[in-house]
Amino acid sequence: MSVWQQRRAPGSSPWQVQFDCFPVESGRQVLVSLRTIPDRGLAISRSHLVAAEPPGPVFTHAWVPEARAIEVWVPEGPALMVRLCHQLALECEELSWPFHQQVLVPGGSHVSLPYEFLVPCLCIEASYPHHDSPRSKHCPFRDQPAAYGPELWSSVRFHDYSSSSKDQMAMVLSASCPLHPRATLCWREVAAETAPCHDVPNSTASEEEQAYTLEKVDVHPQLCFRFSFGNSSHVECPHRPETAWNVSVSARGLQLHLRLISSIPAAFSAALCQPRGGQCEPEAPLYTVTQPEGSVPGELALLLPVQVLGSCVLVWRSDVRFAQKQLLCPDISRRHFGLLGLVLALGLVVTMLLLNCRSAWRPTTGAPGGRPVLLLYSPDSEEHLGLVCALAERLRAGLGCDVRLDLWEAGGVGRVGALPWLYAQRGRVGRQRGTVLLLWSRGSTRLFRRWRVGAASGTPEDAHDIFGAAMACLHGELGTAGRGGGWVLAYFSRLCSPRDVPQPLRPLPTYRLPRQLPGLLGALRGSPPASRRCCRGRAGGLLHRLLEVGGGEGSPTPQPPEVATGT
Repeated sequence: MSVWQQRRAPGSSPWQVQFDCFPVESGRQVLVSLRTIPDRGLAISRSHLVAAEPPGPVFTHAWVPEARAIEVWVPEGPALMVRLCHQLALECEELSWPFHQQVLVPGGSHVSLPYEFLVPCLCIEASYPHHDSPRSKHCPFRDQPAAYGPELWSSVRFHDYSSSSKDQMAMVLSASCPLHPRATLCWREVAAETAPCHDVPNSTASEEEQAYTLEKVDVHPQLCFRFSFGNSSHVECPHRPETAWNVSVSARGLQLHLRLISSIPAAFSAALCQPRGGQCEPEAPLYTVTQPEGSVPGELALLLPVQVLGSCVLVWRSDVRFAQKQLLCPDISRRHFGLLGLVLALGLVVTMLLLNCRSAWRPTTGAPGGRPVLLLYSPDSEEHLGLVCALAERLRAGLGCDVRLDLWEAGGVGRVGALPWLYAQRGRVGRQRGTVLLLWSRGSTRLFRRWRVGAASGTPEDAHDIFGAAMACLHGELGTAGRGGGWVLAYFSRLCSPRDVPQPLRPLPTYRLPRQLPGLLGALRGSPPASRRCCRGRAGGLLHRLLEVGGGEGSPTPQPPEVATGT
């Protein structure tokens, strides 16, 4: 609005005052007042009536879903320019090609306008052909439930910026309509678009200008965002199929061997579980291994002892807030059943023996758990490994021995390394006057010879060879003191004979199992053995016959372990 000077002195130039623009509805009266400060004798007061605009174009419409189009009818009268558009905050934006059409429709005619997606912001706009014509607009789908279905999400483009190195899920939306959906995490059991996605609690992503981010996430192709808007939702998973880490599990006797390969620094946890009713809840203990910051990407390993047939293992990243547990169930095939039955029967018989003899070796009052026992062995056969695990479990459960076994200390072994773990355990056993129990087999003899050749040639120690490190430790103690104080050797008569014990190890106290089990138990406790009568009778005879029968079956043919993998 402008006001000009009404009276001016001769020769003076005219002046103009212009006020800022402001919105006024048609048909309203506007009052304008003007005066000068200080008062120069000028005071103006004017009123202005804003002319009413003519009514906008009139039209009717009908939705034709089978044709994916909207029909627009123009009544008798002037022609109208008609188009479909998407209503944004301030303007109605044209549809993308080839759906953008602006059609001149004569009065009394109609036109069919196709659309790409049925969305809430889809509108019909009509105007007269002349420039700066008034317009009429109608948006009929804002309250239409069909506009909030799958087509709404088909109209959205998802740009994935998730990063495993940053432990961040990030996606940016480009939508036809100004949507601000809510985004949360969900997990798909299988990598299929039709698979259900299970919600992850308390995992709402932050949003800023249609950019959604969530920190401390183990980025995985099956860990997805669920976008929810109105009464509909859509699941969008990371677009990159590769993962920063993967895991495989193999069944070897009574242990599960996890092999982890990670390209980023991370910590991983694993736990055994028993599938029940479609669920598999982790059971204690928890095993953890870490690839520290700054380390070279490589392979990590975890060993988990199996005590129940059909056990599965859950593996997940434990250094982030959101990581789904991956379930791996290795196939322990029928070829393992005979061995497992032998081991379970051995465990039952050893338990009977220990219960019969327990009073003779009852720990001294005030010495809970007794002396520690570090159990070492050579993993040369599944049968030997099964007997090792069974004996260790019965020593722990039957006599209350503090048994230290690498299979039960997988978390510590994986965290500090095999050799540091062994040396730390040997030092602890020595300080507490415990015993190192070396369970020998024919395979142990072969590994011992291989170790002697490597030691003589100066070959560096294998960082994962606990048996070789144990031989080096024992060799040093035998060389220093002339005998291995605190070391005891035992062998199962089914798997070994006295001739299989190497000459350098024969000074060690040696026990043949099951015949000399009482003597071994006495040595582990550090006291004279109890009467052999506890091993006579049905339990001792059954144990002896069990091992002899096992000997008649022959050693199982070596087979590659069954493997299950996950990422």
